[in-house]
Amino acid sequence: MTDPIELYYWPTPNGWKVSIALEEMGLPYTVNLINIGKGDQFAPDFLKLAPNNRMPAILDPNGPDNAPISLFESGAILMYLARKTGQFYGSTERDRINVEQWLMWQMGGVGPMAGQAHHFLKYAPHMDPPQDLPYAKDRYRAEVARLYGVLDRKLAETEFVAGDFFSIADMATWPWAHLWEGQQQQLDDKPHLERWLKTVGARPAVQAGQSLNIELRGDHRSKQAQDALFKRK
Repeated sequence: MTDPIELYYWPTPNGWKVSIALEEMGLPYTVNLINIGKGDQFAPDFLKLAPNNRMPAILDPNGPDNAPISLFESGAILMYLARKTGQFYGSTERDRINVEQWLMWQMGGVGPMAGQAHHFLKYAPHMDPPQDLPYAKDRYRAEVARLYGVLDRKLAETEFVAGDFFSIADMATWPWAHLWEGQQQQLDDKPHLERWLKTVGARPAVQAGQSLNIELRGDHRSKQAQDALFKRK
């Protein structure tokens, strides 16, 4: 029997990427909660797995050559799990190229830009002292809108992000995109994105992964949480 993968996790979009993948791939796993509002991401034991002090991370007891391996960075974890299981990476080399380019698009674009939009729209105005910055709010709101326009045009051509098959590119993008309202976006002019959000969100494994420990999700507006989340180390 395969030993369970250890998932180091908190219910955020980046955490959901991996919990969704583990559910979709049917891999056994155990959860180690990393409370980012209390600073668990800076604990020495966690930093051995994730030196960039960010979750998620995994520890797979049955890694390459049947030896344990740990990974950080959600995109790298998704690629590893897809290769390990032979799932959600497409069936041809062209499929895999498409999956990887759209996964990198999410990692370099949607995630960082939507994250900045959340920061300046939801958190910065409540900091002490308040940082209500119209330029930053407009900048990241507009960039997220541009990226979702790119995605809508792609989804006009294919059912899913990387093609007509569900892949790790969808698992990476959906956790951020389904929070479009908090990013002050609209879907009226993006019907293909709206269709895709509903299709992916209806998958039982996506629902299971996104709901994992959802009751612990907070708005992180307290000074303690913001000190832990936004301090420079």
